[in-house]
Amino acid sequence: MNLADTLDLVMFAVTCAVLLSGFPVAFTLGGVALIFALIGLWFGIFDFGYLLALPQRIFGTMTNEALVAVPLFVFMGTMLERSKVAEELLENMSRLFGSLRGGLGISVTIVGALLAASTGIVGATVVTMGLLALPTMLRRGYDPALASGSIAAAGTLGQIIPPSIILVLLGDVLANAYSSAQLKMGIFTPDTMSVGDLFAGAIIPGFVLVGLYILYQSLRALFDPASSPAVPHEETDEPAGVIIRRTLSALFPPMILIVAVLGSILAGIATPTEAAAVGAVGATLLAGYRQLENKKPAIIAALALLGIIVLTSFADLRVARENLTGGEYLGIGVAFALCAAMSWGMALSLIRLYRRDILSSVMQSTARISSMVFVILIGAALFSLVFRGLGGDETVQAFLTFEETSLLYQIFGDMAPIVVVMFIMFILGFFLDFIEITFVVVPIVGPVLLALGFDPVWLGVMMAINLQTSFLTPPFGFALFYLRGVAPESVRTVQIYRGAIPFVIIQLLALVILALYPPLATWLPDLVFG
Repeated sequence: MNLADTLDLVMFAVTCAVLLSGFPVAFTLGGVALIFALIGLWFGIFDFGYLLALPQRIFGTMTNEALVAVPLFVFMGTMLERSKVAEELLENMSRLFGSLRGGLGISVTIVGALLAASTGIVGATVVTMGLLALPTMLRRGYDPALASGSIAAAGTLGQIIPPSIILVLLGDVLANAYSSAQLKMGIFTPDTMSVGDLFAGAIIPGFVLVGLYILYQSLRALFDPASSPAVPHEETDEPAGVIIRRTLSALFPPMILIVAVLGSILAGIATPTEAAAVGAVGATLLAGYRQLENKKPAIIAALALLGIIVLTSFADLRVARENLTGGEYLGIGVAFALCAAMSWGMALSLIRLYRRDILSSVMQSTARISSMVFVILIGAALFSLVFRGLGGDETVQAFLTFEETSLLYQIFGDMAPIVVVMFIMFILGFFLDFIEITFVVVPIVGPVLLALGFDPVWLGVMMAINLQTSFLTPPFGFALFYLRGVAPESVRTVQIYRGAIPFVIIQLLALVILALYPPLATWLPDLVFG
């Protein structure tokens, strides 16, 4: 094997080694790529034309409408974190389920799912629930490992339940890979896959995972009652009607936001980017509602926002058209009135949030996270170009092509390439962040797997669940770090790690279930988008 055959593999290995050293991701991807491009040019095995395509790649990234959803969803999640939705949900869910064995753990899982469907930010969810729920669970006699694992796992649901940042990024990467794979197959009118398809595909698997979490906690409470005791009856001695009414009151705002964002996507009213804008406005109004002394402006603005969404589904509100009917003029007039009401409520909410120093911190956090993502995207584009210029595509194609006589093919059949890729991603998750894996591994293996005929939505959801495990796998699971930072000193790090392991196994079980039954991911997108 000569240098031309191995330089791409050496480049991938060096990239992983530098990432493990803690060097910034974007500079690692771009810097290693440039070094190996120069080495390839020196030995005459790299075409400089690949580097000339980088400006176009960057321009395409910066003008990609789907990626505009990233800062909007980050803003939405950060604003909801500041609006104290999690505190109210946790408090009321704990009262509702606390009288059951394992009830507090189940409450944490349900709240994690609701926050995932309304924020999609893992770190904020884990920290919030770690501060609020972990001391309560420990005080009630919960096993520290079970309590820690439940909180860390519930926090990671933001990776798989839409709207999720990772689904936006994965959707964009896989959409490009899908088009590339079809062009290589000679299909010059390729099918497309959108972020909306991936959102729809992830909903059912996400809630299957929630069900598996709750099932594990229920079985643990059944067979090991001491690990998750019920809250004493005298501490929950409130009328059931009061508890239910208070819980519904806490559930109503985030549920409306979830319906507005996901419902507008699934109904075909809005693209994920437009729905992200709806979510950002809704989160601002919800935060303003909690800060304003007079609640009416925020309520009126929220109702106006819902009215615009409903009106959009029944009427064509585009004004730059000829031959508008009287009914269409009326619809456009109503839309303008609703926009004015929403703007009034938004203005008052923003002023109040600014005066409370909430808006500035949200904007800074959004800018910081979004900048990090887009700088990594630029580094990943350079890495991908150089890797392909060094023959990486052919290497991966050969690596994932199995003879029928090979052992892996005999055991797994046509699924052998998927098994290998999932295993590699799982192992990398012990050491690398989900963003690094998404931008380094997926662009390399995606076109090859899709060219083999695997469904892009199913593949994307499989990868998203696999990447979710990277938040829980020691030693570098970010959810474990977040929880360690807020957990009481009485909870040892080894207990946090031990508590996460059953939930990692559950995630792998969900991966197996999805592999055996792909319609869990493909049925809803087919039903909604055809």
